[in-house]
Amino acid sequence: MAKQAKITESQLLSTIKQEVQSAIGYGGDRVSVQQEHAQEYYFGDKPEPISEGRSSYVDHSVQDSIEWMKPSLMRVFASGDHVVTFNPIDEQDVGSAEQATDYCNHVFLKQNNGWKVLLDWFHDALLLKNGFVKCWYDYSEEKEREEYKRLTDLEFEALLMDEAVEVIEHTENEEDGGEMPLVLHDVIIIRTNDLGRIRIENISPNEVLIARESQSIQESRFVCHRVKKTVTELREMGFDINPEDLSDTGEMDELSPARLAKYSYDDTWNVGIWGNAEALNEDQSTWTYWLHECYIKTDWDNDGLAELRKVCIIGDTILENVAVDRIPIITITPLPIPGKVYGLGIADLVMPIQRVKTSIMRNVLDSMALSNHPRISVVEGMVNLDDLLTQRVGGVVRTKAPNAIMPLPNQPLEQHTFGLIEYLDGVREARTGVSRMSQGLSKDALTSHTTATAVNQVMNASHSRLELIARNFAQTGVKELFETMYALLQQNQDKKEVVRLRNEWIEVRPTQWQDKMDATVSVGVGSGNKDQQVAHLSNLLQLASQSMQGGLPLFNVQNMYNIISELVKAQGFMNVSDYVTNPESIPPAEPQGPDPQQQMAQAEMQIKGQELEIKSGELELKRAALQQKAQEAEVDAVLRQEELNLERDQNRAVAIGRT
Repeated sequence: MAKQAKITESQLLSTIKQEVQSAIGYGGDRVSVQQEHAQEYYFGDKPEPISEGRSSYVDHSVQDSIEWMKPSLMRVFASGDHVVTFNPIDEQDVGSAEQATDYCNHVFLKQNNGWKVLLDWFHDALLLKNGFVKCWYDYSEEKEREEYKRLTDLEFEALLMDEAVEVIEHTENEEDGGEMPLVLHDVIIIRTNDLGRIRIENISPNEVLIARESQSIQESRFVCHRVKKTVTELREMGFDINPEDLSDTGEMDELSPARLAKYSYDDTWNVGIWGNAEALNEDQSTWTYWLHECYIKTDWDNDGLAELRKVCIIGDTILENVAVDRIPIITITPLPIPGKVYGLGIADLVMPIQRVKTSIMRNVLDSMALSNHPRISVVEGMVNLDDLLTQRVGGVVRTKAPNAIMPLPNQPLEQHTFGLIEYLDGVREARTGVSRMSQGLSKDALTSHTTATAVNQVMNASHSRLELIARNFAQTGVKELFETMYALLQQNQDKKEVVRLRNEWIEVRPTQWQDKMDATVSVGVGSGNKDQQVAHLSNLLQLASQSMQGGLPLFNVQNMYNIISELVKAQGFMNVSDYVTNPESIPPAEPQGPDPQQQMAQAEMQIKGQELEIKSGELELKRAALQQKAQEAEVDAVLRQEELNLERDQNRAVAIGRT
């Protein structure tokens, strides 16, 4: 079998254009149309008024639902110091895991304004089905102009030794220095600073194109980030371009309906949206072009296997074509659909409710208007119409006959109208998990007949849907984002960095971390969960105190600190170090030298002890001697008695013999 010819740049460009035009999000597809409608409903542009002269009221259920869900979600992910925790693989990795946890959260929250990233990410997901962020390692450089005056030869040579310095202007000045003239240097330099760091930015769903049959971002054969860029921005990205050489043909530059809806909200129309503003602006640095940052799987190296490549295109010009390990785009969706990249947003669930509530409220308002300003019938020729049409308090209408003006009957509102509105609010609460009680809007939660337990049960039940959405975000996009950050830092950041973590200055070098660690996201929402957590921790703290007082080796001081710190966090105080001191941060007590007085006292006690021991020995000897004497006396007494008995017996025998 003959080997296939290598793909050319023109063939690659043609393939990418076909993928762009058939991708989800290009324009006119179902997802784009639904995103357009969601934005119109969120901004209150839909439903449109039925007819001229009728009520134009628009219900804002979509906006209310999304805005009430965002605070709870942000409380879950961004209320503490750690969004994600990395777990060690074995005992030796505990220190690295803690450092990776602290540093990755530092990079996300501090260096990339993680709060704003999460807020926009969640907003897009709730409103437009999916939210997107891009995470990559930025190798770009920053050039700064610096000026120095009156430098000595040594200072000037030291400045030139810096490889990041480029001298663009240099002047030598001689001054009277006594025997030898003093040479001073005036220098203007350009310093190039390496900005190598993790970059995380939100991507509008309107700017993302995905192959239609894709089941996930990473498994997709084609993903594209399409965005407008100025010539200055392109050059800052590292592209050495000449605007006059770029051909922005417009074949791939159509705007999706969702993007048009976004621009139409505040009338931010400009020529640059529709095409290049070259004809209106002679400053080439501000010319704008559609940049297509495409990630496509193709057999570019002709080895028979498709590999992932990053291809950046403007019009018919390929600016970059390199192999990459992964697609830097990460997505979340509140209600995933199995086997699909795009799920369902909260707007998809609430838009039908907003349409019906809008229709009902318009009828209510129209009915009230007709009741206050009813229609009337007049007998033609019997009424002065000029007087009738002049609306003023106490005005007179001239008539030629009685009953020439008669009010037309107005149909009253149906009694179930407001009950239907209440029903629709209940449906919205069930679909979104945002209840009036959780919003503090329910009068029933404040009555004396409602127990705190009942209120907590209702609130926890209403939070079940919200908790599921939070877990979907956590176990998909948020976890993947931090795992991507970990991998990028471990692969690219070889220089050490000293940062303040846990109130200590720590030297961090990510290249020394393990190749991979598992990330964990803890999710819990609702006041009920917080109360339960506080109660459980309080019980555990009491158990630990009792165990330590009883002498059971079940808890130590560090265990107690961990329990108390979690208890402080659960009560809403994030700066644990302000309230509790970590025993690990307390330096060990320095060994103190011996006290002379104490030494003398100890010596005296030792001497006295020795004297007592001597006296005790002497007493023991005397006691032994006395015991020996007593024993000897006892033996003598026995012997004397025996002698007396023997003598007595002898005397008795003699006496008997004589008789």
